[in-house]
Amino acid sequence: MTAVERPQGFRRVRDALAGRGHPHPPRWLDGSARTSQDAADQLGVAVGQIAKSLVFRRTSDDRAVLVVASGDRRVDESKLAALVGPLARADAQFVKAKTGFSIGGVAPLAHAVEPIALIDRELFRFDAIWAAAGHPNGVFELSPRQLAEMTGAPVVDVACALSARETAGARAVPSPCIDVCRIDEQSGLCEGCGRTLDEIAAWSTLGEDDKRRVIEAIATRRGA
Repeated sequence: MTAVERPQGFRRVRDALAGRGHPHPPRWLDGSARTSQDAADQLGVAVGQIAKSLVFRRTSDDRAVLVVASGDRRVDESKLAALVGPLARADAQFVKAKTGFSIGGVAPLAHAVEPIALIDRELFRFDAIWAAAGHPNGVFELSPRQLAEMTGAPVVDVACALSARETAGARAVPSPCIDVCRIDEQSGLCEGCGRTLDEIAAWSTLGEDDKRRVIEAIATRRGA
């Protein structure tokens, strides 16, 4: 199969990446990568380096909520709902209608309808990650910082807490406020998540309402 014959979703992501000048065009894998483990096995990378796209339905307005998370972490739906409001599971028809992609191939960009997008901070453990490219056989490489810049999504903590057994086997993760966030001198904002230094420092102590206000402030800044 030639590049011209690739499925429409894959071509749409390829064109979107090219339009942004992204240095890594999407790759077509020999086998399906519907799960993070499938993708990791074929790419020869850690499961955590797979940036899986999870779609939820916000019940208040039927909007799609897209969470891009590390393949070795589960999303805590209660944390997510605290940030964006009550949620329901999204079925295959909803995902296809809102994103333009089928489950297993949802890319973090080039959606049919712009979703509410969030990036879980656990992805920042890695220098290079791989995201879906519009089809279960398609993936592309990028850095967590490029993902944040590409989507304009805030970086948040929505991963489930690790069990004692998982914690024992996991590599220690430095605080993103120290080793991930980089403050732009001119804007005073993190180049990745869009927070101010004060917001970064206070994040772990904020209540859920205050966190929502920060998320809204980030969206306002990015839209300015």
